[in-house]
Amino acid sequence: MTRVSTQQLLQQLQSGALTARSLTEQCLATIEQRNSTLNAFVLVDAERALKKADSIDARRRAGQSVGPMAGLPFAVKDNICVTGMRTTCGSRILNNFVPPYDAHVIERLEACDGILIGKLNQDEFAMGSSTETSIFGAGRNPWDTNRSAGGSSGGAAIAVASGMVPLALGSDTGGSIRQPASFCGVVGMKPTYGRVSRYGLVAYASSLDQIGPLATDAFGAALMLQCIAGHDGRDSTSLKQSVPEWTSELQAAAPVRIGVAEEYFAEGLDPEVAKHVRAALKTLEEAGATIVPVSLPHSKYAVAAYYLIACSEASSNLARFDGIHYGHRAEKFNDLVDLYCQSRGEGFGSEVKRRIMLGTYALSAGYYDAYYLKALRVRRKIREDFDRAFETVDLIAGPVAPTPAFALGEKLDDPLAMYLSDIYTISTNLAGLPGISIPCGFSSSGLPIGLQLQAPTLCETRLLQTAAQYQQLTQWHERAPK
Repeated sequence: MTRVSTQQLLQQLQSGALTARSLTEQCLATIEQRNSTLNAFVLVDAERALKKADSIDARRRAGQSVGPMAGLPFAVKDNICVTGMRTTCGSRILNNFVPPYDAHVIERLEACDGILIGKLNQDEFAMGSSTETSIFGAGRNPWDTNRSAGGSSGGAAIAVASGMVPLALGSDTGGSIRQPASFCGVVGMKPTYGRVSRYGLVAYASSLDQIGPLATDAFGAALMLQCIAGHDGRDSTSLKQSVPEWTSELQAAAPVRIGVAEEYFAEGLDPEVAKHVRAALKTLEEAGATIVPVSLPHSKYAVAAYYLIACSEASSNLARFDGIHYGHRAEKFNDLVDLYCQSRGEGFGSEVKRRIMLGTYALSAGYYDAYYLKALRVRRKIREDFDRAFETVDLIAGPVAPTPAFALGEKLDDPLAMYLSDIYTISTNLAGLPGISIPCGFSSSGLPIGLQLQAPTLCETRLLQTAAQYQQLTQWHERAPK
């Protein structure tokens, strides 16, 4: 099966061949048909979506201008706040939380005339790589429903891959957009840290989190990123940078020098993944790219450094969920201290508890210097590796994940094996760089494989242009699950 591209949908909306309402109704019908099997959506607001669609169609009929999204439906990960729409982060502790405000990205997308359909499944508090720790149950890969969709933005990747929505937003702390995009055969992009405001994103690890788009193609990712990027004074880490016209610059690709780190092709990489990634690099080389070997010697420490830093920040960020201000509150308790203990004990799942405990330990007196501070030093070394490499190359390429999608339940009881599924994506977050996953092939069992491209800070244009160029040369991104 093949997909209709984001650009084709946009052209049909702009020409009048398709109305915003008819497209929204198609999405709602697809969700109704497929979500019970795939478990991508945890909340659908059809009334809100159709009301917005009718408003856009009425303005278009009246000859008024519409925004760049032009009536394209989208959905968002369930850790992004929407006024009046339950936001749970896949956790029991926030099961009944309804935000009184919109996240910055929601404001931007609705101002651009995107149509919000609903909220998407995820690992609890974005802590996971398989979308199996959600209170709503596991998301299922549309290419093989016995396989993981990746995580933590698994619901977003499922929704786009299965045609429920053409566009989605996820969050990426250590690969949580790119890894599920690879597993589900769609495009997933993590922008430069600070390129997109985190206002309204429920924090996991504040120095690593970044919101980004998932789409069927590079154009869709460029369009969505163009709408959500830009400075926001409510986020102190938001960068004061102009937003390029990414959609109009996609075809202006210049020859690039692509670095290939042999550390990304070491022991542990599935041979089929390695074969397809190297074939993708060969395709780009034949199209004019220069392939250059580079070294990222500290990348082998990325997983250890990441889990110390991320868990330490999670320990601090999740302290606010105490059963007092909002969120789940235990019904039976003896005193105030017991209320805190019971509420958090009942509200958090085992993986979240594991990471809170690890982070609290790393920050405790006597261990701060040995663990957390040392991890920060390693983080600086990882960034310095990238800086040196980007002195000689424009992009760095490699696999997104060491294997195609693994079976549901395969790694759930083995945290270390689960953590290692992000071994190639984590360093991008530690260094604050932009990265993208694009489909580059299929395994012998029919599972998608992704190519990862990483770029220097604020060089999203280069990433998107190269991704678009590769998609002009191949058809992997056009394939859809049956």
